[in-house]
Amino acid sequence: MSGPIPVAEALARILAGFPGPVAPETVAIAEAAGRTLAEAVRATRTQPPFPASAMDGYAVRAADIATCPATLRIVGTSAAGHGFTGRLEAGEAVRIFTGAPVPDGSDAILIQENAEAEDGRVVARESVAAGRFVRPSGLDFRAGDTLLHPGETLDARRTALAAAAGHARLTVRRRPRVAILATGDELVAPGEPARWDQIVASNALAVAALAREAGAETLDLGIVGDTLEALEEALTRAVAARADILVTLGGASVGDHDLVQSALTRQGLELGFWRVALRPGKPLMHGRLGATTVIGLPGNPVSSIVCGLLFVVPAIRALLGDPRAGEDRSEPATLGQDMPANDGRQDYLRARLDTAPDRLPIVHPENRQDSSMLSVLGQAEALLIRAPHAPAAAAGAPCRILRLDRRIV
Repeated sequence: MSGPIPVAEALARILAGFPGPVAPETVAIAEAAGRTLAEAVRATRTQPPFPASAMDGYAVRAADIATCPATLRIVGTSAAGHGFTGRLEAGEAVRIFTGAPVPDGSDAILIQENAEAEDGRVVARESVAAGRFVRPSGLDFRAGDTLLHPGETLDARRTALAAAAGHARLTVRRRPRVAILATGDELVAPGEPARWDQIVASNALAVAALAREAGAETLDLGIVGDTLEALEEALTRAVAARADILVTLGGASVGDHDLVQSALTRQGLELGFWRVALRPGKPLMHGRLGATTVIGLPGNPVSSIVCGLLFVVPAIRALLGDPRAGEDRSEPATLGQDMPANDGRQDYLRARLDTAPDRLPIVHPENRQDSSMLSVLGQAEALLIRAPHAPAAAAGAPCRILRLDRRIV
């Protein structure tokens, strides 16, 4: 049997197994937050659609107040949604408010702090250059401009941009369906009584949270005991639900009680690989069950979460058509302590960060790195990445980290 494959190869093989993104659908823009665009968003209108005032004051002709003080006759008002419809002539001014249309004939805004108005006239105390405090038509964007691209996630700022561009509905990718199956006689659900030899299942909740944050909808297949019959029944439910991805938790190795791979094989699994050269998370499995991609994560809590970040999240993003799905999301940092040479597995060490505005983060790996310890992961701010066979490194040496406090998309 071949040995574990590198992390990068494992991710590439998972992503290459998808025939393409999931199908598009159209949703109301009010329901689009968090969704991933399937089509480019182009402006249907020009913004602003007219020259607009950037300040409260008076619309004037710059030439009329080139020498100050200068007195102008106020001939009207321009407010947002209630523009002045006439044309400004020599010696005239229009009272104007921020965002309002700049009247024809005017070319500058005299801000109210530099003006005194009384009895239908305004006295300019300072001259103003032509174009000052005027937002030209199309300053933000013009009709036909491409504003957003396929694969981008609609957060608050992108949703606002699409709305301002005149879109009431947007074409997005449907949410990939991720079925999650926890296995093991030792597991009980949170809040349920546990025997002395049982533990509370946490992995499924963590992976579901990762999946939803990445843009998927999740199907909880529950906790299944260590029997082939129970496992096969759960797998049948995942296929019937047309899951795009089936994530199994635990039981993916080859021990006497690790039955997931056997159950999947009996259901027709096309196995891709099942061991990856990383720590934590070596016994990671990948294959296809009909149209469903299977990712079998280790049972240790930290291992399942780390592998979820490394493999499940990019898989979801690939299904959503995100062109950056397989990109390296690590960033540079500096070691805060000496590190020994590494073995043949790529390490992801739970770590704390010291940060300052003018320098790279300084990384301090936790002393305890056991893959069962959620308390350590819960306090960690990043994963320190140590490449296979990395030589010993001294404090102050460059390194790479994967932040845990950054959004996935």
